[in-house]
Amino acid sequence: MTSLTYDIKEKFKNLNVFEKIIAVNVLIYMVGWLLGVIRRLPNETSLKWLELPNDALAFIVKPWTIITYGFAHYGLLHLAFNMLILYFVSRTMVNLFPSKQSLNIYFLGIICGGLAYLLMYNLFPGIFGASVGSLVGASAGVNALLIFICAYMPNRETRFFTLSIKLWYIGVAIVVFDLIGLFSGINQGGRIAHLGGSLLGYFYAKQLFSGNDIGSGFGKVMDYIANWFKPKSTLKTVHKNKKKSYAGHNKDEFYEFNNQKKVDLILDKISKSGYDSLTKEEKAFLFKAGKD
Repeated sequence: MTSLTYDIKEKFKNLNVFEKIIAVNVLIYMVGWLLGVIRRLPNETSLKWLELPNDALAFIVKPWTIITYGFAHYGLLHLAFNMLILYFVSRTMVNLFPSKQSLNIYFLGIICGGLAYLLMYNLFPGIFGASVGSLVGASAGVNALLIFICAYMPNRETRFFTLSIKLWYIGVAIVVFDLIGLFSGINQGGRIAHLGGSLLGYFYAKQLFSGNDIGSGFGKVMDYIANWFKPKSTLKTVHKNKKKSYAGHNKDEFYEFNNQKKVDLILDKISKSGYDSLTKEEKAFLFKAGKD
């Protein structure tokens, strides 16, 4: 068992950041499924503490859900679809952009998708059907990465079976598909979150192309929060003085004195701390001076 645990840990360490996110999503799905089976919970309620509620007041008491909803999936097909797209998109992202920057786009996409959902539901509740509930799924973050790539490299071509398609065509198709879904009344909450993530990805790409990384501040905040959970070392840091001390003075000062002054300083040190307190260099100098 110990060997198996070690192997799993080592394999997890070798994954890139998005592969780790995929692994966490799969693990959370399995935990939710097990809780539903063991505790006999109704379908789509086992991960309620991760869901983003549609009511603003409910969100205030569960603020963490603006991110955690992106790790909750109830349907196996929903999970598989999101993670499959995330896997292929992330391979392009980590090869072309820093991992930290790619993570900023992904998580900001999730946050913007969640905020768009909350805003629209609470300002315009009449446009939603009665079946709209809490929000779950990583689609907003995935869309943010997809649209970012399409907007940053619009004329780059990708293969779709035997066809070569420019990325901006794909980006437009994704947005149009979500708009059609929004007005069709099917998964309206999810469509709004998708569009929120897409808007973030587009804006991020255009700003980055102009030399402005809008996610750098968010990255610093995340680093600060992550430091809270890092284990504190019990070892004290010892700062060594790069300049050696010679009879209470640094090396440069010591060599500026004449020989007699140097001898006097060393003898003064002996009278205060004893001969054993002298360094090897001080003993050698005193021995040499005694022979002269």
